[in-house]
Amino acid sequence: MAMFRNRKRRTEVLERPEYGWIWKPLLVLLVIYLVVCIGLGIWWSLRPDSFDIQQAVVEWRGDETQAPLPRGVAFSSALTASVDTLLDKPGGLLRNDVAPPGVWLDNMPSWELGVLSQARLTVPALAAMSNGNAALLTDAETALDTDSEAWIHPSAEKRYALAVALLHDFTNNLSGSSALTNRGDALAQWLRSEADRFEAMTRRLSASIDDPEALRELGVDESELPEATPWYRIDNIFFEARGEAWALMHYLRGLRQDYAPLFEQAGAMAGLERMIAELEMALRPLWSPMVLNGSGFGIFANHSLILANYTMGLSDQARRLADSVEGVEISSPRAQPSASQPSPDTSQENATAPAQVDGAEETGDSKMTQGGSLQSGAGSQADESVSSEKEQGDAGATPQSAG
Repeated sequence: MAMFRNRKRRTEVLERPEYGWIWKPLLVLLVIYLVVCIGLGIWWSLRPDSFDIQQAVVEWRGDETQAPLPRGVAFSSALTASVDTLLDKPGGLLRNDVAPPGVWLDNMPSWELGVLSQARLTVPALAAMSNGNAALLTDAETALDTDSEAWIHPSAEKRYALAVALLHDFTNNLSGSSALTNRGDALAQWLRSEADRFEAMTRRLSASIDDPEALRELGVDESELPEATPWYRIDNIFFEARGEAWALMHYLRGLRQDYAPLFEQAGAMAGLERMIAELEMALRPLWSPMVLNGSGFGIFANHSLILANYTMGLSDQARRLADSVEGVEISSPRAQPSASQPSPDTSQENATAPAQVDGAEETGDSKMTQGGSLQSGAGSQADESVSSEKEQGDAGATPQSAG
């Protein structure tokens, strides 16, 4: 009986082992992994800060001098920096991630799609504005057209890095002869394409609004709206619009530096500043942990409705700017004379000044000569009168001595 009892005890131990030391460490590792993924997800979802155009010019052009740069350097540098931001921000490009935490995120990948859409729209416009060889821009456009979700070789990161290198080469090759055009026709065409783009974005944002009165205030016809946006995609469209606004804000800042004379000549500088201000207002921080889809003055805000108001205003302002700059032409900047080579006017003035001084000196010398001759003449006359008086005195003294 004892033998059967021992065999039964061994069977129970094999069938119900007590392996608590295995599943507890695995559970701890799983909790740590989830906490790290959540922390990385929050960090990677933060929108990159705006960059300074002058710093972008120095980074992609490498020129810190105060001399006027060729027209288009600031605009091209802003475009290059915006695409480079997609690769160098925390987490890199997230749209093609297939592993956590990137695969769990949707706000930042939608933002990346907005920036990428603006870059794809702007590179052909930059080629149309260029006076030189646009082969580099054509290759960059092809590289940017790569599917943003491609992760198998060649991945989207590799193709976008190639586009950044091509745009960098184009920026470095800009010179006085190959600078962007001094006419506003190509610029007006790009602004109209931006107006169409943001008008379409307004309709997409408005598709999630169930308030007919709010749609009428936006000037949107309900029959022109696309299908209603599902609730789980409202935030995707919202952040995609924010990405496009972020990229366009930097492009317009670069244009303000490159084409300031053209906008001033067209009387559109105030409109350009207003458009940049509208973009800055549309990019204010979102303090809510999620994109809300409330109504009017209700308890919850409607973030899509607020952003749609900005995108509609941007569309109208872009069309007005396009009408203002179309057909405007500015003169090419004249080369400034160096310090060692004075301008003809300056040299002529410098040559005239010594001549006037020499003339004054000659006049003074002649006056001094005339004065000296007058003084010498007066002195000789005085000597002659003295000598004549002496002769008369001698003649008077002679008869007296004779007597």
